Amino acid sequence: MQKTDLIQQIKAKKSFLCIGLDTDITKIPAHLLAQPDPIFAFNKEIIDATADLCVAYKPNLAFYESMGAAGWESLRKTMEYIPSHCFTIADAKRGDIGNTSSMYAKTFFDPTAAGLNFDSVTVAPYMGSDSVTPFFAYENKWVILLALTSNEGAKDFQFDAFENGEKVFERVLTKSSQWGTDQNMMYVVGATRGEAFAAIRRLVPEHFLLVPGVGAQGGSLAEVCKFGINKDCGLLVNSSRAIIYASNSNDFANQARAAALLVQQEMEEILKSNGIV
Repeated sequence: MQKTDLIQQIKAKKSFLCIGLDTDITKIPAHLLAQPDPIFAFNKEIIDATADLCVAYKPNLAFYESMGAAGWESLRKTMEYIPSHCFTIADAKRGDIGNTSSMYAKTFFDPTAAGLNFDSVTVAPYMGSDSVTPFFAYENKWVILLALTSNEGAKDFQFDAFENGEKVFERVLTKSSQWGTDQNMMYVVGATRGEAFAAIRRLVPEHFLLVPGVGAQGGSLAEVCKFGINKDCGLLVNSSRAIIYASNSNDFANQARAAALLVQQEMEEILKSNGIV
């Protein structure tokens, strides 16, 4: 998907919501366990209920890989079912030496290989440019590079400073922006790091930011947008548990829609107040 297509979807749906499909078989409604593929059955109902309210879906690969071949098949069917107008993110956090990264890119971007055709994949930057650039070989595909994460352990390294005062996450942004462009690279920036968004926007003003941590992790959408939004919106704000597990009863999909609608309505007001829609 091209950047212009993503922006068009944001304006059309008045939303920049990304829904994380972190589908845990121990948390889905019990009545689905009788289905041949409970994970796909759950995802299908969530997608049916929310596809008009969000612009992206983000399956977390760990929840599928942990189930072996059956989980991979659930992921493949989920990917086929997601409407083509929705941006898709493989939350895989890959990153290895160049030839290995090339195989990861093939896995997620070449549908003739593993049966998947994601628009993007999350990538770890620690091993540097040669571990990231193989993902750019595919046209209209995106790298979403980890920059500043929402977990508590982010403090272990990401805020450490070099002698010139530059923080590690700032070095990641500055250096990696030379590898790709705002047309094929986004950054993960956790919503629980709202105070850093102004600094991030000074370094990468035009790039899209994937923002986890709103909802169950306690991040503030208003704070994220105060400093993170740009003229095209430039944000994909992810919510997973707060939407997909809004209820574990038989009407879970309706409850998921209600939760997603509340977020979309808040996003619509933000987009209007910034003159984007």
